[in-house]
Amino acid sequence: MTNSAAYMNLAMGAQFGPVGERPTKDKANWISIASGLGMIAMCLIGLFTSGTVAVAGLWTIGLMLVLMFLGLPVAIALALPSVVGIYAISGTQAASNVLSTAPYNSVSSWSMSVLPMFIFMAMLLTQSGLVEKMYRAANQWFSWLPGGMGVGTTAAGAGLASVSGSTIGMTYALGKVGIPEMLKLGYDKRIAIGTVIVAGLPGSLIPPSILLVIYASIASVPVGPQLAAGAVPGILIALMFATFLVILGFVVPHRVGRREARQGSRDEAPTTLESRLHALRDVWGIPVVLLVLFGGMFSGFFTPTEAGAGGALIALLLTLWLRRRDSPLQQVSKAAISTISATAAIFFVLVGAEMLTRVLAVTGLATMLTQFVTDLGLSRVTFLLALIPFYIVLGMFFDTLAMLLLTVPILLPTLEAMEVSPLWFGVFVILLGELGMITPPAGILSYIIYNITKSPEVNQGQRISLGDVFMSLVWFLPVAIVFLVLMVLFPGMAEWLPELLT
Repeated sequence: MTNSAAYMNLAMGAQFGPVGERPTKDKANWISIASGLGMIAMCLIGLFTSGTVAVAGLWTIGLMLVLMFLGLPVAIALALPSVVGIYAISGTQAASNVLSTAPYNSVSSWSMSVLPMFIFMAMLLTQSGLVEKMYRAANQWFSWLPGGMGVGTTAAGAGLASVSGSTIGMTYALGKVGIPEMLKLGYDKRIAIGTVIVAGLPGSLIPPSILLVIYASIASVPVGPQLAAGAVPGILIALMFATFLVILGFVVPHRVGRREARQGSRDEAPTTLESRLHALRDVWGIPVVLLVLFGGMFSGFFTPTEAGAGGALIALLLTLWLRRRDSPLQQVSKAAISTISATAAIFFVLVGAEMLTRVLAVTGLATMLTQFVTDLGLSRVTFLLALIPFYIVLGMFFDTLAMLLLTVPILLPTLEAMEVSPLWFGVFVILLGELGMITPPAGILSYIIYNITKSPEVNQGQRISLGDVFMSLVWFLPVAIVFLVLMVLFPGMAEWLPELLT
């Protein structure tokens, strides 16, 4: 399931409620529209009446935020205010120059050619059926541990999110399968839900991470080292979540699958060495793809783009073979169409980011922020720790990509002054953004999971409220926060592998 489909399901779930509620909702919608138009008008008046370019820049960013809160596509919310802002500051010629050069400059670099390759590979692996088989294999191999089903879900989530490139799509798919399976085994409903919600966090860092590729483009850092920087932190945070579930299995075993529930589950087949090997055999294609991708890229034999093309080629052959009796060309066609749509959407967003960068250059806001932070006399550790609550709050209202596009161009000069590695910061900020997407009250993943749990096939007859979904994160968010602090204190976990490969 793609990001757009997940958002569509969420929107439809919010839109179609009981008939009696519609007049109230329509009235609320009109109030929201009127308030939004009022804020847009206020920003435009402030922009065109500003006395200095710095104030005009602030009004431009304010207009971007208003458009994003109103639900406009991120690309439009970035590009439209940027062009209007440059027109207000520098006139028609400057605005025309931005419109004519920014689209080409933002997407024409060779490093961006890796994106369609990675996306096509992910779409093909999904269409091949390997994604579902990976989940079953992970649970087969980890079922012997205390909290083993949760550990298997964490492992599967990390793998699925890394190859799918979509935390939202992976969470939706994993929730449909993982939550009912854990509930059948007697898991506490909040532990089952929380496990699925955080399972995708490591996948946003483990290569091939599309978010890391986009960050590399925004921050103008090499794609290969940036992907390598995410590998170790991604694996470590997955291990931390898995270890936490095992500890729960020892300390509060009744919350992670009661023994009598396991014994009474007629749907659960006994796990044997033969069944584990059979499950492992079903996913033989995944190691082949990873060998070509990582082996070629990290050995220096392939550039990131060539490695992505090699991985996509192997994924294509796997799809044709595994789907040979189920319209293989149709599956490839679906993957290709999805790839074109996703790539175009990402490139459109990058065009908007390039226009935002032009606004920041004209107004000097990035330089002013750098000077302000430097004058505060903060240490590197204090500065980064202060960013954790800031980004988590920001991530409650914007998805990770929007947050990257809004903040990274502004913060890059400050990071340089603070001697913060841009490779390390890419890992740090993406993890923060993903945390924001699950954090109440506005974390979108929480609402997606809530809508999934309304299905009787998922909730297994248990009543699951939105409060249960929010409370499920109380168990897991402290683990993620501890990991972020460890990243700040020990930056080598993200910098070690890129330095080793150079």
